Amino acid sequence: MSYVEMPGARVPIRIWADPASIEDAAMQQLRNVATLPWIKGLAVMPDVHYGKGATVGSVIAMYGAVCPAAVGVDIGCGMSAVKTSLTANDLPGDLSRLRSKIEQAIPVGRGMHDEAVDPGRMHGFPTAGWADFWERFEGIADSVKFRQERATKQMGTLGSGNHFIEFCLDESDSVWLMLHSGSRNIGKELADHHIGEAQKLPHNQGLIDRDLAVFIADTPQMAAYRNDLFWAQEYAKYNRAIMMALFQDVVRKEFKKARVTFDPVISCHHNYVAEERYGGMDLLVTRKGAIRAGSGDFGIIPGSMGTGSYIVKGLGNEASFNSASHGAGRKMSRNAAKRRFSTRDLEEQTRGVECRKDSGVVDEIPAAYKPIEQVIEQQRDLVRVVAKLKQVICVKG
Repeated sequence: MSYVEMPGARVPIRIWADPASIEDAAMQQLRNVATLPWIKGLAVMPDVHYGKGATVGSVIAMYGAVCPAAVGVDIGCGMSAVKTSLTANDLPGDLSRLRSKIEQAIPVGRGMHDEAVDPGRMHGFPTAGWADFWERFEGIADSVKFRQERATKQMGTLGSGNHFIEFCLDESDSVWLMLHSGSRNIGKELADHHIGEAQKLPHNQGLIDRDLAVFIADTPQMAAYRNDLFWAQEYAKYNRAIMMALFQDVVRKEFKKARVTFDPVISCHHNYVAEERYGGMDLLVTRKGAIRAGSGDFGIIPGSMGTGSYIVKGLGNEASFNSASHGAGRKMSRNAAKRRFSTRDLEEQTRGVECRKDSGVVDEIPAAYKPIEQVIEQQRDLVRVVAKLKQVICVKG
């Protein structure tokens, strides 16, 4: 489908979904965003749902300003995936050992490494800029009470919620490795700090929603936010790269005889800010629950823990600010999912997947998410499907 355009106070609201399917609270958030004085465009992805300040699944382009809540509190959250030389025939009948090995190598939930991972000892990890990255930690340490030791030990860890690590098969039975995570606790602390700082500024006092507070260009507050934001986005990217290296190491060891090889890793943020040019203007584009889908850009659009995911290529549609959805998107809250579904429902909906099936992940049950096939269909003018994947192992926090 193409988009549906609805009127907004300052810019039209372009929606790649049926507007009637968007919950009232999320639609009100979209209208609120369209009132911001600095806004130049608003694109709404098919996985849109209610979030803090701005909806998840929205792309907001502003001139000379940026809204921290429109980035999301997990700064730099995103996906990585890689195709391997393994096929379904290489996999054992019982996948529980492989899942266990992955969980041993990569801490999940609130877990962290006992000692910071040394990327210099990891196969194929890009270490260029690593030392400089950590030297810049001192520049962000003033913003939050966060020790570098904790940040280094959390580097290369999964977290919880909707974050996951998966072993997948494509339609040709080739094995893919996939993971979803972000900037861990330090990214959230930085986001919460700067949202609070923005809310104190005089120019934000008359906003329709205080969570939409912005920083304005050429101010000390904007400079501080950009410094911390871009550092946290790098943290998230390194975090995924280390986890993928650890994941690949597990696969090499478990399938030693197969001498596994890996294609180049596909990686994309879906909670971040980018400086991009549209209509002759240099804009700050925030993607909160959205990926960049410029012409030829590889992207990853996951479903839920039982439905599979898609590898896509962007079509470069400027009406969406070269963007696409970041996943299926929730259709009910975590609490609602816990009230409605049981572990028996979870077992049924994840049949054939080696994964947790206990009460701690019922809120991640597939039925709590929108149908991924529908989400893909609604953005056929934004991306082209390259591969459809189905998980056989799913590791959750």
